[in-house]
Amino acid sequence: MATYKFGFIGTGNMGSALARAVSKTVSGDEILLTDASSKKAQLLAEELDCSYTETEKVALMAKYIFLGVKPQMMEDLLKTIAPILKSRKDRFVLISMAAGLKISKLEEMLGEKYPIIRIMPNTPVSQGKGMIVYTISEAVFMDEAAEFCDALKKGGRIDRIDENLIDAASAISGCGPAFVYLFAEAMADAGVECGLSRAKSLEYTAQTLSGAAELLLNTGKHPGQLKDEVCSPAGSTIEGVHTLENSSFRGTVMNAVKNSFKRTKELGK
Repeated sequence: MATYKFGFIGTGNMGSALARAVSKTVSGDEILLTDASSKKAQLLAEELDCSYTETEKVALMAKYIFLGVKPQMMEDLLKTIAPILKSRKDRFVLISMAAGLKISKLEEMLGEKYPIIRIMPNTPVSQGKGMIVYTISEAVFMDEAAEFCDALKKGGRIDRIDENLIDAASAISGCGPAFVYLFAEAMADAGVECGLSRAKSLEYTAQTLSGAAELLLNTGKHPGQLKDEVCSPAGSTIEGVHTLENSSFRGTVMNAVKNSFKRTKELGK
């Protein structure tokens, strides 16, 4: 029988964000951590009031095992834990967050068809404002998928998607925060150029992005309509919009997402 409900192999930015989200719904004595850097795992364990150990023990003792390693490192990790998983007599579920790696590829690496949930979260999960998309293998029971979703509900929005679309979702919600931060940095730089302090410019930028996102989510209005509601005739906003259009702003953003999507596909080969 599994001693721990949730185990995390890898406590980098994404693994630790997910562990923090899970810790808001389950007690620390149900969570087990490990990382190549034992110090990193130890510090997070102290923060979450949970335990840390070696990789092999997480593979042996947890029911839901989060595989928080990069795609390039997944094969080596699975080779390490495959004999341990095969020796287990109880039921467990593997959760992969490796970009581009299909469930079938993970099964090929493992040499077995274990229950697998493939997810693509993003870093705002650590603030309870994340987006987590997921898909499941045929071996996953519905009550297990429900328990997984319940455990991560404090991380933000969770949505099940067909596996053939998860890479596209990843290019939006997984890569997207980096694009938003780049935009935010540019906005804040412009504010400083216009005379604002760095702190005020960043504060105003962040709150504007947050509020605009909430408005988009909560009203259900098309972003074009919301944009039009800000643009007064012959006003300052439409002047700025015109400048962005002259610089191929929308086309550049679309290219960024499309190229991220292509790279995600390459990582899975």
